[in-house]
Amino acid sequence: MTNKHSLHVVALAGGVGGAKLAHGLSQTLIPGRLTVIVNSGDDFEHLGLKICPDLDTVCYTLAGIANPTTGWGRWDESWNAMESLERLGGPAWFRLGDRDLGTHLERTRLLSKGWTLSQVTDEFRRAWKIEQTIIPVTDDFVPTMVNTDMGILPFQEYFVKQQCRPVVTGFRFNNVDYSNPAPGVVDAIQKAELVVICPSNPWVSIDPILAIPGVRMEVLSNACPVIAVSPIIGGRAVKGPAAKMYLEMGFKPSALSVAEHYGVRIIDGILSGFVMDNKDKKMSMEIQKMGLQTLVTKTLMKTNDDRKQLAQEVLEFGKELIKKN
Repeated sequence: MTNKHSLHVVALAGGVGGAKLAHGLSQTLIPGRLTVIVNSGDDFEHLGLKICPDLDTVCYTLAGIANPTTGWGRWDESWNAMESLERLGGPAWFRLGDRDLGTHLERTRLLSKGWTLSQVTDEFRRAWKIEQTIIPVTDDFVPTMVNTDMGILPFQEYFVKQQCRPVVTGFRFNNVDYSNPAPGVVDAIQKAELVVICPSNPWVSIDPILAIPGVRMEVLSNACPVIAVSPIIGGRAVKGPAAKMYLEMGFKPSALSVAEHYGVRIIDGILSGFVMDNKDKKMSMEIQKMGLQTLVTKTLMKTNDDRKQLAQEVLEFGKELIKKN
């Protein structure tokens, strides 16, 4: 692929699926034309360190150093520190590889010196030679809390420690009313010619981004198309608990449910276009009846070529919607 797109694109992302499409977009857009706004709701403190799982997954993926098997963590990782911690009886439920640990140590050091999270992220981006922009949605601490049949759990305790076993009844984002978008977030959205909601978990990856005061409003204020890529294929989440969450919240897990979750721009939603997998083609007509333009294609990204191909199709779809605006 030689000709890269020159559109100014904002991608909203979290988790492995979001990181994969963001990586595809980064390879199909001219450097400097992509801004990835990343969920920070799953950030937490562990072992005295500031851990930012979604930010790190996006950064590692775009830098080409992510673990290709898990999709998260570092490639060629070792686990000596965790093995030592476990032997000493420490909390080893959240696994931090030795290479990954270096990221958290340096982030925590810089934050303790007064740096903001967005400043640290940009410093790491440059060190890893990532040409596109990556910004946490906020520099403030707005943790995602999961309401479950076991009580209210911080996201990582639900997701990792409890391995998503508790039944989910709802979500809340602590301190969200007192938070602000990180520097660069609003400006990027205002300049965007296309906004892409990556195939991330709508409940715990994208909603925490849109909940930060001003973010959703800026997306709505910009007249550019907003396209979402479904993380649900054939009624199942590619990775993670999204489908389980939909069921437990009383919704059928499907591409249609994802489209309904975000809603149509002309009736108080944010979407103008929706991308779904070939397996869900039968739902295309119903989603179109909602007032959305649809693209049906292969959305499962097993290889880097898959990421680039999907990104290319999403951008071409976006260009079609721009012409119709």
